Amino acid sequence: MLGMALAALDSTIIATAIPQIVGDLGGFAVFSWLFSGYLLAVTVTLPVYGKLSDTFGRKPILITGIVLFVVGSLACAGAWNMASLIAFRVLQGLGGGALQGTVQTVAADLYPMAERPKIQAKLSSVWATASVAGPALGGLIATYADWRWIFLVNLPVGTIALWLVVRHFFEDRGRRGAADPRSPAAARPPRPRIDWPGALAIFACGGLLLTALVQGGVAWPWFSPPSLLFFAGSAVCAAATVLIERRAAEPIIPGWVWRRRTISAVNLSLGALGLMMVAPTVFLPTYAQSVLGLGPIAAGFVLSVMTLSWPISAALSNRVYNRIGIRNCALLGIGAATLILLAFPLLPYPGAAWQPALIMLALGAALGLFQLPLIIGVQSSVGYAERGTATASILFCRQVGQSIGAALFGAVANSTLNDRLAHAPSDIRPGLPGDLDAVSHALEHAGTLTAHTADYLRRAVATTVGHVYLGAAAAAALSLLLLLLLAPRRFPVHADARTAPESEAAEAATETTDAGAEAAAPGPAEK
Repeated sequence: MLGMALAALDSTIIATAIPQIVGDLGGFAVFSWLFSGYLLAVTVTLPVYGKLSDTFGRKPILITGIVLFVVGSLACAGAWNMASLIAFRVLQGLGGGALQGTVQTVAADLYPMAERPKIQAKLSSVWATASVAGPALGGLIATYADWRWIFLVNLPVGTIALWLVVRHFFEDRGRRGAADPRSPAAARPPRPRIDWPGALAIFACGGLLLTALVQGGVAWPWFSPPSLLFFAGSAVCAAATVLIERRAAEPIIPGWVWRRRTISAVNLSLGALGLMMVAPTVFLPTYAQSVLGLGPIAAGFVLSVMTLSWPISAALSNRVYNRIGIRNCALLGIGAATLILLAFPLLPYPGAAWQPALIMLALGAALGLFQLPLIIGVQSSVGYAERGTATASILFCRQVGQSIGAALFGAVANSTLNDRLAHAPSDIRPGLPGDLDAVSHALEHAGTLTAHTADYLRRAVATTVGHVYLGAAAAAALSLLLLLLLAPRRFPVHADARTAPESEAAEAATETTDAGAEAAAPGPAEK
Protein backbone atom coordinates (compact mmCIF):
# COMPACT_ATOMS: atom_id res chain seq x y z
CA MET A 1 0.00 0.00 0.00
CA LEU A 2 2.90 2.37 0.66
CA GLY A 3 4.36 1.52 -2.73
CA MET A 4 1.00 2.21 -4.35
CA ALA A 5 0.77 5.49 -2.40
CA LEU A 6 3.88 6.76 -4.21
CA ALA A 7 2.19 6.52 -7.61
CA ALA A 8 -1.24 7.59 -6.32
CA LEU A 9 -0.08 10.76 -4.55
CA ASP A 10 2.17 11.81 -7.38
CA SER A 11 -0.76 11.76 -9.80
CA THR A 12 -2.73 14.32 -7.78
CA ILE A 13 -0.27 16.39 -5.76
CA ILE A 14 1.57 18.04 -8.66
CA ALA A 15 -1.44 19.61 -10.41
CA THR A 16 -1.96 22.38 -7.86
CA ALA A 17 1.69 23.48 -8.04
CA ILE A 18 1.87 23.96 -11.82
CA PRO A 19 1.63 27.79 -11.67
CA GLN A 20 4.55 27.96 -9.22
CA ILE A 21 6.62 25.47 -11.25
CA VAL A 22 6.04 27.38 -14.50
CA GLY A 23 6.78 30.68 -12.77
CA ASP A 24 10.10 29.32 -11.52
CA LEU A 25 11.30 27.24 -14.48
CA GLY A 26 9.37 28.71 -17.43
CA GLY A 27 8.31 26.40 -20.25
CA PHE A 28 4.59 27.16 -20.21
CA ALA A 29 4.19 25.83 -23.77
CA VAL A 30 5.35 22.31 -22.80
CA PHE A 31 4.32 21.97 -19.14
CA SER A 32 1.56 19.48 -20.11
CA TRP A 33 4.37 16.98 -20.69
CA LEU A 34 4.86 16.85 -16.92
CA PHE A 35 1.71 14.70 -16.99
CA SER A 36 1.95 13.25 -20.49
CA GLY A 37 5.55 12.09 -20.10
CA TYR A 38 4.77 10.34 -16.83
CA LEU A 39 1.63 8.70 -18.28
CA LEU A 40 3.51 7.56 -21.37
CA ALA A 41 6.31 5.96 -19.32
CA VAL A 42 3.84 4.17 -17.04
CA THR A 43 1.73 2.85 -19.91
CA VAL A 44 4.44 1.50 -22.20
CA THR A 45 6.32 -0.23 -19.36
CA LEU A 46 3.32 -2.07 -17.87
CA PRO A 47 3.51 -5.10 -20.21
CA VAL A 48 7.29 -5.30 -19.84
CA TYR A 49 7.21 -5.28 -16.04
CA GLY A 50 4.36 -7.81 -16.06
CA LYS A 51 6.44 -10.28 -18.04
CA LEU A 52 9.56 -9.59 -15.97
CA SER A 53 7.65 -10.21 -12.72
CA ASP A 54 6.53 -13.59 -14.08
CA THR A 55 10.11 -14.41 -15.04
CA PHE A 56 12.12 -13.11 -12.07
CA GLY A 57 9.47 -12.79 -9.35
CA ARG A 58 7.53 -9.87 -7.93
CA LYS A 59 10.02 -8.73 -5.29
CA PRO A 60 12.85 -7.65 -7.64
CA ILE A 61 10.39 -5.69 -9.79
CA LEU A 62 8.83 -4.01 -6.75
CA ILE A 63 12.26 -3.00 -5.46
CA THR A 64 13.27 -1.73 -8.90
CA GLY A 65 10.06 0.31 -9.18
CA ILE A 66 10.45 1.93 -5.76
CA VAL A 67 14.13 2.75 -6.35
CA LEU A 68 13.43 4.28 -9.78
CA PHE A 69 10.54 6.31 -8.39
CA VAL A 70 12.54 7.64 -5.43
CA VAL A 71 15.56 8.47 -7.60
CA GLY A 72 13.26 10.16 -10.11
CA SER A 73 11.61 12.17 -7.33
CA LEU A 74 14.97 13.32 -6.00
CA ALA A 75 16.04 14.31 -9.52
CA CYS A 76 12.76 16.21 -10.07
CA ALA A 77 13.41 18.21 -6.91
CA GLY A 78 16.76 19.26 -8.35
CA ALA A 79 15.50 20.11 -11.86
CA TRP A 80 17.01 23.29 -13.31
CA ASN A 81 14.60 23.89 -16.21
CA MET A 82 11.36 22.49 -17.64
CA ALA A 83 13.12 20.07 -20.01
CA SER A 84 15.06 18.44 -17.17
CA LEU A 85 11.92 18.23 -15.01
CA ILE A 86 10.01 16.49 -17.82
CA ALA A 87 12.89 14.03 -18.32
CA PHE A 88 12.95 13.21 -14.61
CA ARG A 89 9.15 12.80 -14.61
CA VAL A 90 9.62 10.15 -17.30
CA LEU A 91 12.12 8.44 -14.96
CA GLN A 92 9.46 8.54 -12.24
CA GLY A 93 7.04 6.97 -14.69
CA LEU A 94 9.42 4.07 -15.29
CA GLY A 95 9.15 3.35 -11.57
CA GLY A 96 5.41 3.99 -11.48
CA GLY A 97 4.81 1.37 -14.19
CA ALA A 98 6.55 -1.25 -12.05
CA LEU A 99 4.55 -0.29 -8.97
CA GLN A 100 1.05 -0.15 -10.46
CA GLY A 101 1.07 -3.54 -12.13
CA THR A 102 3.16 -5.46 -9.62
CA VAL A 103 1.25 -4.38 -6.51
CA GLN A 104 -2.01 -5.60 -8.06
CA THR A 105 -0.33 -8.91 -8.94
CA VAL A 106 1.11 -9.36 -5.44
CA ALA A 107 -2.38 -8.94 -3.97
CA ALA A 108 -3.54 -11.85 -6.14
CA ASP A 109 -0.50 -13.95 -5.14
CA LEU A 110 -0.84 -13.46 -1.39
CA TYR A 111 -4.60 -13.74 -0.89
CA PRO A 112 -7.07 -16.39 -2.02
CA MET A 113 -10.06 -15.46 -4.12
CA ALA A 114 -12.45 -15.17 -1.16
CA GLU A 115 -10.29 -12.55 0.58
CA ARG A 116 -9.16 -10.59 -2.44
CA PRO A 117 -12.03 -8.07 -2.67
CA LYS A 118 -11.19 -6.70 0.79
CA ILE A 119 -7.49 -6.43 -0.08
CA GLN A 120 -8.17 -4.79 -3.43
CA ALA A 121 -10.57 -2.38 -1.70
CA LYS A 122 -7.75 -1.37 0.64
CA LEU A 123 -5.53 -0.71 -2.36
CA SER A 124 -8.36 1.32 -3.91
CA SER A 125 -8.63 3.30 -0.68
CA VAL A 126 -5.05 4.48 -1.29
CA TRP A 127 -6.20 6.12 -4.53
CA ALA A 128 -9.31 7.49 -2.85
CA THR A 129 -7.23 9.06 -0.08
CA ALA A 130 -4.74 10.44 -2.59
CA SER A 131 -7.51 12.02 -4.68
CA VAL A 132 -8.67 13.98 -1.63
CA ALA A 133 -5.40 14.62 0.20
CA GLY A 134 -3.13 15.08 -2.84
CA PRO A 135 -4.52 18.38 -4.17
CA ALA A 136 -4.83 19.81 -0.65
CA LEU A 137 -1.26 18.82 0.24
CA GLY A 138 0.04 20.12 -3.08
CA GLY A 139 -1.75 23.43 -2.52
CA LEU A 140 -0.31 23.79 0.97
CA ILE A 141 3.23 23.07 -0.22
CA ALA A 142 2.87 25.43 -3.18
CA THR A 143 1.54 28.18 -0.91
CA TYR A 144 3.79 27.89 2.14
CA ALA A 145 6.92 26.12 0.84
CA ASP A 146 8.89 25.56 -2.34
CA TRP A 147 7.33 23.38 -5.07
CA ARG A 148 10.37 21.08 -4.91
CA TRP A 149 9.05 19.65 -1.64
CA ILE A 150 6.21 18.09 -3.64
CA PHE A 151 8.76 15.60 -4.93
CA LEU A 152 10.85 15.39 -1.76
CA VAL A 153 7.88 14.08 0.28
CA ASN A 154 8.16 10.89 -1.81
CA LEU A 155 11.55 10.10 -0.27
CA PRO A 156 10.47 9.06 3.26
CA VAL A 157 7.41 7.19 1.95
CA GLY A 158 9.50 5.36 -0.64
CA THR A 159 12.28 4.58 1.83
CA ILE A 160 9.85 3.01 4.31
CA ALA A 161 8.12 1.06 1.54
CA LEU A 162 11.48 -0.21 0.28
CA TRP A 163 12.57 -1.29 3.77
CA LEU A 164 9.29 -3.13 4.37
CA VAL A 165 9.43 -4.96 1.03
CA VAL A 166 13.06 -5.99 1.46
CA ARG A 167 12.59 -7.13 5.06
CA HIS A 168 9.12 -8.66 5.10
CA PHE A 169 8.08 -9.73 1.60
CA PHE A 170 9.18 -13.25 0.67
CA GLU A 171 8.02 -15.20 -2.36
CA ASP A 172 7.55 -18.95 -2.18
CA ARG A 173 7.94 -19.45 -5.88
CA GLY A 174 9.08 -23.03 -5.46
CA ARG A 175 5.60 -24.37 -4.66
CA ARG A 176 3.97 -22.65 -7.63
CA GLY A 177 4.50 -25.11 -10.42
CA ALA A 178 8.24 -25.70 -9.91
CA ALA A 179 9.85 -28.88 -11.13
CA ASP A 180 10.44 -31.88 -8.87
CA PRO A 181 13.54 -31.01 -6.80
CA ARG A 182 14.98 -34.50 -7.52
CA SER A 183 14.80 -34.01 -11.28
CA PRO A 184 17.77 -32.82 -13.41
CA ALA A 185 15.65 -29.86 -14.60
CA ALA A 186 15.35 -28.63 -11.03
CA ALA A 187 19.11 -28.98 -10.48
CA ARG A 188 19.86 -26.94 -13.59
CA PRO A 189 17.00 -24.50 -14.05
CA PRO A 190 16.83 -22.92 -17.51
CA ARG A 191 18.27 -19.44 -17.82
CA PRO A 192 15.51 -16.82 -18.16
CA ARG A 193 15.28 -15.37 -21.63
CA ILE A 194 14.19 -11.74 -22.02
CA ASP A 195 12.58 -10.58 -25.23
CA TRP A 196 14.45 -7.29 -25.52
CA PRO A 197 13.53 -6.68 -29.19
CA GLY A 198 9.86 -7.13 -28.27
CA ALA A 199 10.22 -4.77 -25.31
CA LEU A 200 11.82 -2.08 -27.50
CA ALA A 201 9.12 -2.52 -30.16
CA ILE A 202 6.39 -2.12 -27.51
CA PHE A 203 8.14 1.00 -26.17
CA ALA A 204 8.29 2.51 -29.65
CA CYS A 205 4.72 1.60 -30.59
CA GLY A 206 3.20 2.81 -27.32
CA GLY A 207 5.33 5.94 -27.22
CA LEU A 208 4.42 7.03 -30.75
CA LEU A 209 0.72 6.24 -30.32
CA LEU A 210 0.36 8.00 -26.96
CA THR A 211 2.32 11.02 -28.19
CA ALA A 212 -0.03 11.30 -31.18
CA LEU A 213 -3.10 11.01 -28.93
CA VAL A 214 -1.87 13.38 -26.24
CA GLN A 215 -0.48 16.11 -28.51
CA GLY A 216 -2.97 15.85 -31.38
CA GLY A 217 -5.32 18.83 -31.37
CA VAL A 218 -3.11 20.54 -28.75
CA ALA A 219 0.45 20.98 -30.02
CA TRP A 220 -0.60 20.49 -33.64
CA PRO A 221 -3.85 19.92 -35.61
CA TRP A 222 -5.14 16.36 -35.86
CA PHE A 223 -4.58 16.04 -39.62
CA SER A 224 -1.28 17.88 -39.74
CA PRO A 225 1.94 16.16 -40.92
CA PRO A 226 3.31 15.61 -37.36
CA SER A 227 0.11 13.91 -36.24
CA LEU A 228 -0.09 11.70 -39.32
CA LEU A 229 3.60 10.77 -39.01
CA PHE A 230 3.18 9.70 -35.39
CA PHE A 231 0.12 7.58 -36.18
CA ALA A 232 1.83 6.01 -39.19
CA GLY A 233 4.94 5.30 -37.12
CA SER A 234 2.86 3.65 -34.40
CA ALA A 235 1.14 1.46 -37.01
CA VAL A 236 4.50 0.35 -38.45
CA CYS A 237 5.84 -0.39 -34.96
CA ALA A 238 2.65 -2.33 -34.10
CA ALA A 239 3.17 -4.54 -37.15
CA ALA A 240 6.83 -5.02 -36.20
CA THR A 241 5.79 -5.88 -32.63
CA VAL A 242 3.43 -8.62 -33.84
CA LEU A 243 6.15 -10.15 -36.02
CA ILE A 244 8.74 -10.05 -33.24
CA GLU A 245 6.42 -11.43 -30.58
CA ARG A 246 5.26 -14.32 -32.78
CA ARG A 247 8.87 -15.47 -33.21
CA ALA A 248 10.10 -14.82 -29.67
CA ALA A 249 10.67 -17.76 -27.35
CA GLU A 250 9.41 -15.77 -24.33
CA PRO A 251 7.38 -12.87 -25.78
CA ILE A 252 6.60 -9.82 -23.65
CA ILE A 253 2.96 -9.95 -24.77
CA PRO A 254 2.30 -13.64 -25.48
CA GLY A 255 -0.43 -14.65 -27.87
CA TRP A 256 -2.51 -16.38 -25.19
CA VAL A 257 -3.38 -12.96 -23.73
CA TRP A 258 -5.64 -12.41 -26.75
CA ARG A 259 -6.55 -16.02 -27.55
CA ARG A 260 -8.24 -16.68 -24.22
CA ARG A 261 -11.77 -15.33 -24.16
CA THR A 262 -11.68 -14.42 -20.48
CA ILE A 263 -8.61 -12.20 -20.75
CA SER A 264 -9.31 -10.66 -24.15
CA ALA A 265 -12.92 -9.78 -23.20
CA VAL A 266 -11.82 -8.14 -19.94
CA ASN A 267 -8.97 -6.27 -21.65
CA LEU A 268 -11.35 -4.74 -24.21
CA SER A 269 -14.04 -4.01 -21.61
CA LEU A 270 -11.63 -2.23 -19.28
CA GLY A 271 -10.17 -0.37 -22.26
CA ALA A 272 -13.68 1.00 -22.78
CA LEU A 273 -13.80 1.80 -19.05
CA GLY A 274 -10.61 3.86 -19.39
CA LEU A 275 -12.19 5.75 -22.26
CA MET A 276 -15.35 6.35 -20.20
CA MET A 277 -13.49 7.61 -17.11
CA VAL A 278 -12.20 10.67 -18.94
CA ALA A 279 -15.63 12.34 -18.59
CA PRO A 280 -15.78 12.53 -14.78
CA THR A 281 -12.06 12.91 -14.06
CA VAL A 282 -11.25 15.56 -16.70
CA PHE A 283 -14.48 17.43 -17.43
CA LEU A 284 -16.46 17.29 -14.17
CA PRO A 285 -14.13 19.72 -12.30
CA THR A 286 -14.54 22.20 -15.16
CA TYR A 287 -18.33 21.84 -14.93
CA ALA A 288 -18.30 22.29 -11.15
CA GLN A 289 -16.21 25.46 -11.31
CA SER A 290 -17.54 27.08 -14.49
CA VAL A 291 -21.25 26.18 -14.27
CA LEU A 292 -21.84 25.76 -10.54
CA GLY A 293 -19.37 28.46 -9.52
CA LEU A 294 -17.55 26.26 -6.98
CA GLY A 295 -13.98 26.80 -5.85
CA PRO A 296 -11.24 24.26 -6.66
CA ILE A 297 -11.56 22.44 -3.31
CA ALA A 298 -15.35 22.13 -3.52
CA ALA A 299 -15.10 21.05 -7.16
CA GLY A 300 -12.60 18.38 -6.15
CA PHE A 301 -15.02 17.13 -3.51
CA VAL A 302 -17.77 16.68 -6.12
CA LEU A 303 -15.43 14.33 -7.97
CA SER A 304 -13.91 12.65 -4.90
CA VAL A 305 -17.21 11.20 -3.68
CA MET A 306 -16.87 8.68 -6.52
CA THR A 307 -13.57 7.48 -5.06
CA LEU A 308 -15.28 7.01 -1.69
CA SER A 309 -18.12 4.78 -2.91
CA TRP A 310 -15.95 2.82 -5.37
CA PRO A 311 -13.77 0.92 -2.83
CA ILE A 312 -16.75 0.26 -0.54
CA SER A 313 -18.70 -1.24 -3.42
CA ALA A 314 -15.64 -3.21 -4.54
CA ALA A 315 -15.13 -4.64 -1.05
CA LEU A 316 -18.72 -5.88 -1.02
CA SER A 317 -18.71 -7.12 -4.63
CA ASN A 318 -17.84 -10.70 -3.64
CA ARG A 319 -21.26 -11.01 -2.03
CA VAL A 320 -22.74 -10.29 -5.45
CA TYR A 321 -20.50 -12.31 -7.77
CA ASN A 322 -20.51 -15.31 -5.43
CA ARG A 323 -24.27 -15.43 -5.98
CA ILE A 324 -24.68 -14.51 -9.65
CA GLY A 325 -21.18 -14.99 -11.12
CA ILE A 326 -18.42 -12.61 -12.16
CA ARG A 327 -19.78 -11.91 -15.64
CA ASN A 328 -23.28 -11.09 -14.40
CA CYS A 329 -21.93 -8.94 -11.57
CA ALA A 330 -19.85 -6.93 -14.05
CA LEU A 331 -22.83 -6.60 -16.41
CA LEU A 332 -24.93 -5.31 -13.53
CA GLY A 333 -22.30 -2.71 -12.64
CA ILE A 334 -21.62 -1.42 -16.14
CA GLY A 335 -25.33 -1.43 -17.00
CA ALA A 336 -26.05 0.75 -13.98
CA ALA A 337 -23.09 3.00 -14.88
CA THR A 338 -24.52 3.52 -18.38
CA LEU A 339 -27.86 4.71 -16.97
CA ILE A 340 -26.14 6.96 -14.41
CA LEU A 341 -24.01 8.63 -17.09
CA LEU A 342 -27.11 9.19 -19.24
CA ALA A 343 -28.70 11.00 -16.28
CA PHE A 344 -25.98 13.67 -16.13
CA PRO A 345 -27.14 15.71 -19.17
CA LEU A 346 -30.61 15.81 -17.59
CA LEU A 347 -29.40 17.81 -14.60
CA PRO A 348 -31.17 21.17 -14.25
CA TYR A 349 -29.31 24.37 -15.07
CA PRO A 350 -27.58 25.76 -13.10
CA GLY A 351 -28.44 23.18 -10.44
CA ALA A 352 -26.86 22.53 -7.07
CA ALA A 353 -23.56 20.87 -6.18
CA TRP A 354 -25.24 17.89 -4.49
CA GLN A 355 -26.80 16.78 -7.79
CA PRO A 356 -23.59 15.91 -9.72
CA ALA A 357 -22.08 14.70 -6.42
CA LEU A 358 -24.95 12.23 -6.04
CA ILE A 359 -24.42 11.01 -9.60
CA MET A 360 -20.70 10.50 -8.93
CA LEU A 361 -21.48 8.64 -5.71
CA ALA A 362 -23.78 6.27 -7.61
CA LEU A 363 -21.26 5.93 -10.46
CA GLY A 364 -18.49 4.88 -8.06
CA ALA A 365 -20.77 2.25 -6.52
CA ALA A 366 -21.64 0.87 -9.96
CA LEU A 367 -18.04 0.75 -11.16
CA GLY A 368 -16.97 -1.03 -7.97
CA LEU A 369 -19.23 -3.91 -9.05
CA PHE A 370 -17.76 -3.80 -12.55
CA GLN A 371 -13.99 -3.40 -12.46
CA LEU A 372 -12.79 -5.39 -9.45
CA PRO A 373 -14.68 -8.65 -10.18
CA LEU A 374 -13.25 -8.65 -13.72
CA ILE A 375 -9.69 -8.11 -12.48
CA ILE A 376 -10.12 -10.86 -9.88
CA GLY A 377 -11.66 -13.11 -12.53
CA VAL A 378 -8.67 -12.75 -14.85
CA GLN A 379 -6.08 -13.10 -12.07
CA SER A 380 -7.85 -16.20 -10.77
CA SER A 381 -7.98 -17.84 -14.21
CA VAL A 382 -4.17 -18.07 -14.49
CA GLY A 383 -1.33 -19.49 -12.41
CA TYR A 384 1.56 -17.68 -10.79
CA ALA A 385 3.77 -17.84 -13.88
CA GLU A 386 1.21 -15.97 -15.99
CA ARG A 387 -0.45 -13.66 -13.48
CA GLY A 388 1.90 -10.71 -13.87
CA THR A 389 1.48 -10.67 -17.65
CA ALA A 390 -2.30 -11.03 -17.42
CA THR A 391 -2.62 -8.24 -14.83
CA ALA A 392 -0.35 -5.90 -16.79
CA SER A 393 -2.37 -6.47 -19.97
CA ILE A 394 -5.54 -5.31 -18.16
CA LEU A 395 -3.91 -2.16 -16.81
CA PHE A 396 -2.22 -1.45 -20.15
CA CYS A 397 -5.54 -1.60 -22.04
CA ARG A 398 -7.19 0.66 -19.46
CA GLN A 399 -4.38 3.23 -19.74
CA VAL A 400 -4.54 3.21 -23.54
CA GLY A 401 -8.31 3.63 -23.28
CA GLN A 402 -7.81 6.72 -21.12
CA SER A 403 -5.44 8.23 -23.68
CA ILE A 404 -7.86 7.54 -26.53
CA GLY A 405 -10.72 8.92 -24.43
CA ALA A 406 -8.83 12.13 -23.67
CA ALA A 407 -8.26 12.72 -27.38
CA LEU A 408 -11.76 11.67 -28.48
CA PHE A 409 -13.74 13.54 -25.82
CA GLY A 410 -11.46 16.54 -26.14
CA ALA A 411 -12.48 16.70 -29.80
CA VAL A 412 -16.16 16.29 -28.85
CA ALA A 413 -15.90 19.08 -26.28
CA ASN A 414 -14.13 21.47 -28.64
CA SER A 415 -16.61 20.78 -31.44
CA THR A 416 -19.63 21.35 -29.20
CA LEU A 417 -18.22 24.49 -27.63
CA ASN A 418 -17.14 25.96 -30.96
CA ASP A 419 -20.63 25.39 -32.31
CA ARG A 420 -22.19 27.12 -29.29
CA LEU A 421 -19.81 30.06 -29.57
CA ALA A 422 -20.40 30.35 -33.32
CA HIS A 423 -24.16 30.60 -32.71
CA ALA A 424 -23.89 33.08 -29.85
CA PRO A 425 -26.08 36.18 -30.00
CA SER A 426 -24.55 38.84 -32.21
CA ASP A 427 -24.29 41.37 -29.36
CA ILE A 428 -21.91 39.16 -27.33
CA ARG A 429 -20.14 37.24 -30.11
CA PRO A 430 -17.18 39.66 -30.52
CA GLY A 431 -14.45 38.92 -28.00
CA LEU A 432 -15.77 35.52 -26.83
CA PRO A 433 -13.05 33.05 -25.73
CA GLY A 434 -12.06 30.45 -28.30
CA ASP A 435 -11.72 27.16 -26.37
CA LEU A 436 -12.79 25.41 -23.17
CA ASP A 437 -9.76 26.46 -21.14
CA ALA A 438 -10.20 30.09 -22.17
CA VAL A 439 -13.93 29.96 -21.35
CA SER A 440 -13.19 28.47 -17.91
CA HIS A 441 -10.59 31.16 -17.25
CA ALA A 442 -13.03 33.91 -18.31
CA LEU A 443 -15.72 32.54 -15.98
CA GLU A 444 -13.25 32.48 -13.08
CA HIS A 445 -13.04 36.25 -13.56
CA ALA A 446 -16.70 36.75 -14.40
CA GLY A 447 -16.59 40.34 -13.12
CA THR A 448 -15.16 41.36 -16.47
CA LEU A 449 -18.16 39.85 -18.32
CA THR A 450 -21.72 41.07 -18.64
CA ALA A 451 -24.39 38.98 -16.92
CA HIS A 452 -25.77 37.89 -20.31
CA THR A 453 -22.35 36.84 -21.60
CA ALA A 454 -21.47 34.93 -18.41
CA ASP A 455 -24.81 33.09 -18.45
CA TYR A 456 -24.41 32.13 -22.10
CA LEU A 457 -20.88 30.80 -21.50
CA ARG A 458 -22.05 28.78 -18.48
CA ARG A 459 -24.82 27.24 -20.55
CA ALA A 460 -22.30 26.48 -23.30
CA VAL A 461 -20.02 24.68 -20.83
CA ALA A 462 -23.00 22.75 -19.40
CA THR A 463 -23.98 21.62 -22.90
CA THR A 464 -20.39 20.69 -23.73
CA VAL A 465 -19.90 18.55 -20.63
CA GLY A 466 -23.35 17.00 -21.17
CA HIS A 467 -22.27 15.84 -24.64
CA VAL A 468 -19.07 14.39 -23.19
CA TYR A 469 -21.11 12.43 -20.66
CA LEU A 470 -23.29 11.10 -23.48
CA GLY A 471 -20.09 9.89 -25.14
CA ALA A 472 -19.02 8.29 -21.86
CA ALA A 473 -22.39 6.51 -21.67
CA ALA A 474 -21.76 5.18 -25.18
CA ALA A 475 -18.34 3.89 -24.03
CA ALA A 476 -20.00 2.18 -21.05
CA ALA A 477 -22.57 0.62 -23.38
CA LEU A 478 -19.70 -0.60 -25.60
CA SER A 479 -18.07 -2.22 -22.57
CA LEU A 480 -21.37 -3.93 -21.70
CA LEU A 481 -21.71 -5.20 -25.28
CA LEU A 482 -18.15 -6.56 -25.29
CA LEU A 483 -18.83 -8.51 -22.11
CA LEU A 484 -22.07 -9.91 -23.49
CA LEU A 485 -20.50 -11.03 -26.77
CA LEU A 486 -17.01 -12.11 -25.73
CA ALA A 487 -16.84 -12.99 -22.02
CA PRO A 488 -17.51 -16.63 -21.08
CA ARG A 489 -20.48 -17.28 -18.86
CA ARG A 490 -18.21 -19.08 -16.40
CA PHE A 491 -14.81 -17.71 -15.40
CA PRO A 492 -12.34 -20.59 -14.88
CA VAL A 493 -10.52 -20.68 -11.53
CA HIS A 494 -6.92 -21.88 -11.36
CA ALA A 495 -5.77 -23.85 -8.33
CA ASP A 496 -3.47 -20.99 -7.26
CA ALA A 497 -6.51 -18.78 -6.70
CA ARG A 498 -8.05 -21.02 -4.07
CA THR A 499 -7.00 -21.70 -0.51
CA ALA A 500 -4.99 -24.88 0.04
CA PRO A 501 -7.97 -26.91 1.35
CA GLU A 502 -10.08 -25.72 -1.58
CA SER A 503 -7.41 -26.82 -4.04
CA GLU A 504 -7.14 -30.29 -2.54
CA ALA A 505 -10.90 -30.76 -2.61
CA ALA A 506 -11.18 -29.42 -6.13
CA GLU A 507 -8.45 -31.68 -7.49
CA ALA A 508 -10.44 -34.71 -6.41
CA ALA A 509 -13.54 -33.55 -8.28
CA THR A 510 -12.38 -31.66 -11.35
CA GLU A 511 -9.47 -30.86 -13.54
CA THR A 512 -7.42 -27.77 -12.80
CA THR A 513 -7.48 -25.11 -15.48
CA ASP A 514 -4.19 -25.04 -17.36
CA ALA A 515 -2.74 -22.59 -19.80
CA GLY A 516 -4.62 -23.96 -22.78
CA ALA A 517 -7.81 -25.33 -21.30
CA GLU A 518 -9.83 -22.21 -21.76
CA ALA A 519 -9.44 -22.25 -25.51
CA ALA A 520 -11.13 -25.65 -25.69
CA ALA A 521 -13.97 -25.38 -23.16
CA PRO A 522 -15.32 -23.32 -20.26
CA GLY A 523 -13.39 -23.66 -17.00
CA PRO A 524 -14.43 -26.15 -14.31
CA ALA A 525 -15.22 -23.64 -11.60
CA GLU A 526 -16.92 -20.28 -11.53
CA LYS A 527 -17.21 -17.41 -9.11
